[in-house]
Formats: sequence, structure tokens, C-alpha cells
Amino acid sequence: MSSDICRMASAFAFIALLEICIIGSMALAQTDRDQFAMEGASEQTVKIGAIYNQVGSQSPLDLPSARGAGLAVDEINRLGGIDGKEIELILCDGKSDTANVGECAKALIAENVSAIIGLSDTDMVLAAGPITSAAGIPFVTSGATSPRLAEENEGLFLACFGDNVQARAGAEYAFNEMGIKTCSLLVDGDMEFARLLAYYFKERYADLGGEIIMEAFINDSDQAILSQEVSDAHSEMIYLAAGPEEAKAVIEALRKADIDSPIFGGDSLDSLDLRRDGMGRIIFSTHALLDENSSRTGEFVRAYKSEYGYPPENAFSALGYDAVKLLAEAIDRAGSSDPEAIFQALGNTSGFSGVTGDISYQDDCRIPNKDVTIVSLIDGEIADLEVMQSTNMPLISG
Repeated sequence: MSSDICRMASAFAFIALLEICIIGSMALAQTDRDQFAMEGASEQTVKIGAIYNQVGSQSPLDLPSARGAGLAVDEINRLGGIDGKEIELILCDGKSDTANVGECAKALIAENVSAIIGLSDTDMVLAAGPITSAAGIPFVTSGATSPRLAEENEGLFLACFGDNVQARAGAEYAFNEMGIKTCSLLVDGDMEFARLLAYYFKERYADLGGEIIMEAFINDSDQAILSQEVSDAHSEMIYLAAGPEEAKAVIEALRKADIDSPIFGGDSLDSLDLRRDGMGRIIFSTHALLDENSSRTGEFVRAYKSEYGYPPENAFSALGYDAVKLLAEAIDRAGSSDPEAIFQALGNTSGFSGVTGDISYQDDCRIPNKDVTIVSLIDGEIADLEVMQSTNMPLISG
């Protein structure tokens, strides 16, 4: 990825320490192990903080990611840790609230962590990033996809692709692969992620020759009126830029109104809530298809099933796993748990092989150039998928 991407990517009470769970081994064997038990800290450990929203609107993405992170810690510690030191993963629940997320960042810094991972939404990272940057703590976001985050927050790295890349992939798949020439664009105007995703999609779709017939914000909208507006537009597809909880409500309303057009979206649609009968055709961009028979993802899928008793819920589980493994490799190369040394080692990452793809940070850019997987569902069942090569997706201006 060229350095242009980086240039373009342009209180509540203090969280009680009981809400921060220090996990040495992160052994989460039960089906519901979302409440993490406090364990004694060891001096011979490397402290890594994690901020994930275990309840609320972001939990469909963050809970799987936290479980994936826990699995990675387990595996690393079973193999002897990092240079003989076990990882302590200190997990703080942001509760899908930006104020709580900011307090989590402060609490983890107070715990003297060497680095922090986590979060799957841009607004959530915007609440934590300035705090970690000011403290000089490296932060690897496992799933927040704004390409502006790394530019605006010193010390912040993305383990995922940017919204510009996934939006472009969705537009090209719709126009080139499916021949869809008209679109209704629905956006959650309260989410930075949704606004950026919609902007990048609209720009690329128009460049290809597609026409946006109608645009609307979904916030506080009357679902019946919104559905009627979409119906009256007679577009061939709908692009929905929204979080998982909001997307579910909108899609249910559209289907109830007998609108059967395919609904496209970004990685926030990679949610179990949308994988069920009656949802019609949903097509979304995501970070990987987790297939037990895949040479890249199979080992992770089997380990996750063994650990938790069920398969990975979505690609965010693998992003959490990759974020820990990426950070651990950087700490090992740095030969130190000092935050500045870790930051330098992360910046020199090249060819890290993760479950969700290879990660390299080139030309001082802290966003990896990763492929995009397009998944097509019909009533919750996978009907088609395609991997869009990142090398064929040059930078979108703006």
C-alpha cells in the first residue's frame, strides 16, 4: 500500500477495577465466558491491554474478537510465552459507549500495559486513540476500518483493511460482477464508520457508471416511510452503511415491506443476527471466510471450536486473534516490552501471515494492504463468495 493511503486517511466515573479482568491464560472454555475472572499478576509477564465492547450495539463484533484474542494468548503462553514471559491480557469492557471506552484506555494505561489492542468501530477508537497516543502506548485496532485513524493517532496501527478498500471492492463487485447499475444508499449518519463507508462506495460506484437513485439517513427514521421511499426509487440494489444492530432493524423493515432487492454493506454486516431465514439476499465485504477446510483459516477454526465449543461467529474473531499474534511477534522482535521499542518493531512489520491475510506496514503507513472477501448470503446461507485482490484496488481519492 502506498504512502498516499496514509495521507488520504486523513465523564463517566472511572471504570471500577472489578470491570477490568486480568487474564493470564485467557482460558475461556465455557460457551458463555464473557465475564472474565481476576487473576493474580506475575512479575514475569508482558501486559497487553484490550478494549472490547462485551454488551451493547458493538458486542456482535467485539465479543468474537475478544474470544479470538483470548485464544491467541492461550496458544502463545502454552508455547512458552514471549521470550519466556507469559502474556497477561487485561480486558476492559467499553459497553458500546465512547465515554466508557475512553475510561478503559485510561485504566489500562494506569495498569502499565506495554500495548493495547481491540475495538471494531471507528467512533470507539476515536474515543481511545488520542488517550493512548498521548501516553505513548502502541494501539493495534483489530477491526476499526477508517483509513484516517492511523494518520490522526500517533502510535495506532490497523490490523484490518481500510473502508476505502472494502467500499471499492463492494462497488466493483456490484457493478462489474453482478451488472447492477442503480442503487439506493442508506446511511447511519451518527457513525463515522458508516459515513466514510458510504462516501467511498458512492465515489467508486459513480466512477464505474453506477447511479445513486436515492440517499437517506436511517437515524430516527420511520421505517415504513423509509421502506416506501426505497420502494419508490426502484433501484436494483441497496447499499446499507450502518452498524450491526441498526442494519438488522433496517433490513427487517425492508423485507417486511416486500422489498427483495439485494442489500450490500461493509464488514459490519458480518453478524450472526443477519444469518437467518427471511433476510433475503445480503452481500457484504469482510476480512476472511473462516473455513475449516481452508489452508489459511482451517487451523484457527478448529482451535476456536475446541476452545469455545462452537465455530467462530464471524471474521472479527480472527481479527482479534491476528492482533494479538501480530503484537506478540513485534514484542519478540523488539526484545523488549518497552512501548517505544514495540512501536518501532510494529512499524517494521513485513510479511506477517495472519488468519485474515498478510500484514506489512510500508512507507511509514500503519494500514496493511489486505484482500477483501465478498460474501453473498441468501436467507442466511452462503450462496457465493469472491476474494477481491488488494493489488487491483488502487487508492480512492478524497
